Amino acid sequence: MRTRTQAWLAAVLLLVAPAACAREVWSSDDGEQTLDLVSSLKESILFSEDDSATGLWRLRFGLDARLSDRSTMEFAYEQRLRTVQEVASQGLVVLPPRVDAPYRIVQLDNAISTSDAYSYRHEIDRALVAFHYDRADVTIGRQAVGLGRGVLFSAIDVFSPFSPLEIDREWRRGVDAIQGDVRLTDTASVGLVGAFAASWDDSALLGRIRGRSASGLFDGEVVVGKRAEDTMYGGSFSAALGEAEVHGELAFFDTPEAFVDGALFGGDDLVTKAVLGASYTFNVGNGLTVWAEYHFSGFGSGDIAEAQQRLQDPDYVERFLRGDTQIVGRHATAIQASYLVNDLWSLNFVWIANPDDGSGVLTPSINLTLSDKVTIVASLYVPYGDDIDEAGIPQSEYGASPVTAFLQFAIYD
Repeated sequence: MRTRTQAWLAAVLLLVAPAACAREVWSSDDGEQTLDLVSSLKESILFSEDDSATGLWRLRFGLDARLSDRSTMEFAYEQRLRTVQEVASQGLVVLPPRVDAPYRIVQLDNAISTSDAYSYRHEIDRALVAFHYDRADVTIGRQAVGLGRGVLFSAIDVFSPFSPLEIDREWRRGVDAIQGDVRLTDTASVGLVGAFAASWDDSALLGRIRGRSASGLFDGEVVVGKRAEDTMYGGSFSAALGEAEVHGELAFFDTPEAFVDGALFGGDDLVTKAVLGASYTFNVGNGLTVWAEYHFSGFGSGDIAEAQQRLQDPDYVERFLRGDTQIVGRHATAIQASYLVNDLWSLNFVWIANPDDGSGVLTPSINLTLSDKVTIVASLYVPYGDDIDEAGIPQSEYGASPVTAFLQFAIYD
């Protein structure tokens, strides 16, 4: 009860705190060079049915600069205060993980103060310079890099992808990268992404070709290169079919270790990941948008017993924490629905299921936008499926997780 009382007290303090401001810090006489300060404050709390609570407070300061008409700069510094009691999120990756970010030469993420009850850290999450030309764009430094078309799952997004259960997706963790794109025509481009770690074996180098049809109804990309010690071949597409949208991703990874049954169509030569999804907006009120996705991960396990065994292998744990697989199982399905009630309220619903073991998670959410500076999100995670056996071993991917409530207050500009 003491943890819960402290969490609610912190929430009240956050609501009465002065709003963070975005303001112009400096501008040149001709207005071509500018420097803006953007600050944000977020508090996320998880409450579990077993009377435990976990909190994460994030204070983020960002600098956005226009250096010239062809160059910009971005910098972000963040402080995080996390309560250590994490029973509430066990089995449900709802908050950002407490692990080193992949593809960083130096983490620049250090502890300010820690104890048995909390962890207080600070981090430089963005530090980049971008150059914009008539036919090319180049970005150098710590940045967010995203690939693919998936909504909740991804096959080719290999740079710190979000967990499918994460609701707050505002800031993807930055990676130390060089990213460039050259536009060959108005509808096609070639690019290169290099994301670097302290060693070459932990770094990535990917080339990609992107294009779209002249009508804009179809677009796609092909990605080839190395991801750590794997060789990667992949691609994605999205297309408009009438008033509906379909998208898909397919990737193959040539790995140094064998993954038996890791291929979608049999064999173990190449580990396969795939995503196939669609979305449609129904003419209901202000519009009800529904997404559906299927995901196959050759890095996942056929059953929970195999998953528990794999998670004892340090090499596999490293892959899991890096985001090589977003799910513990091999197959996953998901449905997400979103409805805007009015300018103040919006409703969201997510259903993620493991068809192999019959477990899943139902997540209804309410978003309240009090102003352009203050938002509140309330969600409920309701897992179902086989629980744990007499030996304390989980019998399904989600069934052993507790019912968990998520509450987030955000003040930002």
